[in-house]
Amino acid sequence: MKLRKSEIISLLIIMISFIIGISFYSLLPDKVASHWNAKGEVDGYMSKFGGLFLMPVISLVLLLLFIIIPKIDPLKHNIEKFRKYFDGFIVLMMLFLFYLYILTILWNIGVRFNFVHLLVPIFSIFFYYCGILIQKAQRNWFIGIRTPWTLSNEQVWNKTHKIGGILFKIAGIISLIGILLPEYALFFVICPVILASLFPVIYSYFAYQKLTKS
Repeated sequence: MKLRKSEIISLLIIMISFIIGISFYSLLPDKVASHWNAKGEVDGYMSKFGGLFLMPVISLVLLLLFIIIPKIDPLKHNIEKFRKYFDGFIVLMMLFLFYLYILTILWNIGVRFNFVHLLVPIFSIFFYYCGILIQKAQRNWFIGIRTPWTLSNEQVWNKTHKIGGILFKIAGIISLIGILLPEYALFFVICPVILASLFPVIYSYFAYQKLTKS
């Protein structure tokens, strides 16, 4: 099976993650910080082995899923129409997880920083790119805003994804306010993206009803 460029890059990122995990294994304590609350304080721990290798394993599983999806989707010919944007999403997801992984290791070897503050920029980039992907996505069963109404009608799909993409881009921009107001960073990251996720679902229902009545 020939791998795409995005898949090769993702595999390299995952391999680097495993190499880093092996290299730092002896430097970390038996229990490592693995979760931070809204204030950036540690409120969860796990074993050293889990802390170092869980993220690379999750990344590998996700990559395998991303490789399989375009092959098994009944509408896979539509995925090919926006494949370069999906490939970009795959690489961005791997970089996103790698960034979290590096921050976790740095914290556990004694480097101190505001964890939540450093998450804001990467979330902003991630949400904004999701907006781009959503706007480019053609009707399929795995990628995009998949509701009974978008999957049933291509016009509803297109209208819903146009507005959904705009909302995700706006959510990405709004989340940057968290850099200026670190105490409320999670609010500016989570609330906009929740609204950006819920509104298109509701919109798709009414768009479908309007179209079928007309």
